[in-house]
Amino acid sequence: MDVDQLLAGAIEQTGLREFGPEVDAMLEALHVLVRSADDDAGLTPEGDAAFGGMIGSLLTRRLEIEDWYARHPEIGEQEVESVLFGVGLPRTGSTALSYLLAQDREVRCLRQWESNHPTPPPDIATEDSDPRFLAAQQAMGIRDQVPSELKSMLPSSPDGPAECLDLMSMTFRCMALDVMAKTPSYAEWLYACDFGPAYRYHHRVVKLLQWRRPPSRWRLKTPAHLLSIEALNDEYPEARFVTTHRDVTKVIPSVASVETAVVNMMTGNADPVYIGHHCADTWDLCLRRFIAFRDRVGEDRFYDIGFDDFQSDPVGSIRKLYEWLGEDFTPATEDAMQRWWKNNEEEREQSGPHRYRAEDFGLDTGELAERFAYYAERFPIAAPKAADRRSVS
Repeated sequence: MDVDQLLAGAIEQTGLREFGPEVDAMLEALHVLVRSADDDAGLTPEGDAAFGGMIGSLLTRRLEIEDWYARHPEIGEQEVESVLFGVGLPRTGSTALSYLLAQDREVRCLRQWESNHPTPPPDIATEDSDPRFLAAQQAMGIRDQVPSELKSMLPSSPDGPAECLDLMSMTFRCMALDVMAKTPSYAEWLYACDFGPAYRYHHRVVKLLQWRRPPSRWRLKTPAHLLSIEALNDEYPEARFVTTHRDVTKVIPSVASVETAVVNMMTGNADPVYIGHHCADTWDLCLRRFIAFRDRVGEDRFYDIGFDDFQSDPVGSIRKLYEWLGEDFTPATEDAMQRWWKNNEEEREQSGPHRYRAEDFGLDTGELAERFAYYAERFPIAAPKAADRRSVS
């Protein structure tokens, strides 16, 4: 891959040339990512094409976003009223939580179809007939064609919530880009980089998406925020956080299983032992940064939900979250959440469980428990238990 060729391809495809603010930061990150993929990933020709295509898609999206800003500078005057960020570890029920929260029509979530294709900015009057939404409806069938460990990553409804990953990835400063292939030098750079450009661009896209499609109260989510929580706070200083917790000895092998499936789809040559140890290292760093941030700013902005409590009474857990937020939990919202949970349980029964073994990824659960003991001590609801209930991730 060649960065200049990737840039030129996006410019030729769109007919646009402006990549927007902080372009030097974007280019710095892109060069590191491409160099790492070339040096470390061992991409097949098909994997190289897929990786380059992913980068090209992010570049074209950014060009199109900046074109809308150039023609409508008033977009930048939008105010984001409030944001609740979901920042729990992956595989802790965080995705199910985001889907339940999205059932409240008085708040705004990032929908999958607009995350993948943010322009033209959605219009509330026409979104039900938007070609992107209709395409998402048609694409629902692909969930039956992917490995079971990836199904929970795909939307279970055409307008289901997406994570913030695409918004951050347009700056090439995002953990999601480090799970597409084996890119250790990019990971090393990413852990130490300035995430400010990622969150400033995140905010820029959020403003675009709510411009013609209110409300301006948002529910957003990705576990990746744990790594860059300080930069998130700098850009969204009034944000509040809901954190899902689970026994890390269950979480890390499950995440490694998902990432192995992703890398196999992208490159065909996943190294499960590398991925297992990389997951443990990454989420160890993430948790330590999150705990340090939380200790620094205090507890007032955080609400915790334990995996077992959420499994046994999901809607009751959210009712308590609404009480903490000081927001009205309407009967219509509660009914919508109950329906979604029931339908999701039925889908999971049909698709079967997500099976994985820690040793397949070079991991030992006893060593993981010892390594992450500080997390269980800080949050007892994440302490290892003798038995774990069936997961909804």
